[in-house]
Amino acid sequence: MGHQEATRAAYDGVVELYASMFADRLETHPFSRNMIGTFAELVRGTGNTRVADVGCGPGHLTAMLRDLGLDACGFDLSPGMVDHARRAHPALCFDEARMEALPVEDGVLGGVLAHYSMIHTPPGELPALLAEQVRVLAPGGLLLVSFFATDGPGPEPVRFDHKVTPAYSWPVDRFAEFLAGAGLVTFARLLHDPASDRGFLDAHLLARLP
Repeated sequence: MGHQEATRAAYDGVVELYASMFADRLETHPFSRNMIGTFAELVRGTGNTRVADVGCGPGHLTAMLRDLGLDACGFDLSPGMVDHARRAHPALCFDEARMEALPVEDGVLGGVLAHYSMIHTPPGELPALLAEQVRVLAPGGLLLVSFFATDGPGPEPVRFDHKVTPAYSWPVDRFAEFLAGAGLVTFARLLHDPASDRGFLDAHLLARLP
């Protein structure tokens, strides 16, 4: 079983538990909440409010983007998550899709949100995943990507046992290099301690397609 199939099966198996744990989580995570608010404000400023929430899970952030004035559609690898999102937010758009193959036209989005949804991607496959986000962004479009970060001298990502399925934490500068390689310009970053025993920091990178 490849990592895509394993990830799909793992998240299909925890839909209701995951939704119950994370649907209101941003109420106690001001850094993430405010970065998403900044992303939404900047996207609105481009005049193109059409955005994708890639790896949307139960759809709570897609709904948040809608409430922030964006025309948001959520995409997720897990059919179970998509079904939950559709039931929880029937007025919104959700579709089953891989982040490497989004059912979106070229160059039409004002923004892409990837909130801890790239963490399961093996490092060798990250360039193709980022290239797909660039494909769907309009010039001037924004990408906000959040992930677990390592705080040390090592230049390579670290594989770890995520509670759902294996994931990777990244040195922030290394991830930013991948964004640059995809043609994106990182213009803001936030790195903070999540006050947990996980041993990683939380990182948020905000980048623009020139």
